[in-house]
Amino acid sequence: MSTLGEDLIQSLDEALAHAKGEHPAIVVERCPDTGLFAGYVPGFPGAHSQGETLEELERNLREVIAMLRAEGTPALVREHAGTPIVGPA
Repeated sequence: MSTLGEDLIQSLDEALAHAKGEHPAIVVERCPDTGLFAGYVPGFPGAHSQGETLEELERNLREVIAMLRAEGTPALVREHAGTPIVGPA
């Protein structure tokens, strides 16, 4: 059984893969002050949104991606090199 966050990442990965023909990373963060979820695709200009829930963020990101696709195939301006995990020193 997967978590909601895993489902969100998988569905957004699929939408972006379809839009771009590749699999860019999606970054999701939660603001400690507002509690809002914010998501963006590194290097994909304009591909960012926010929501009060992960479901709302997913809907908003899908809408943004659809708008960007309608304007033409967006080009990544940089390549995501990874997300290293740094342990204690």
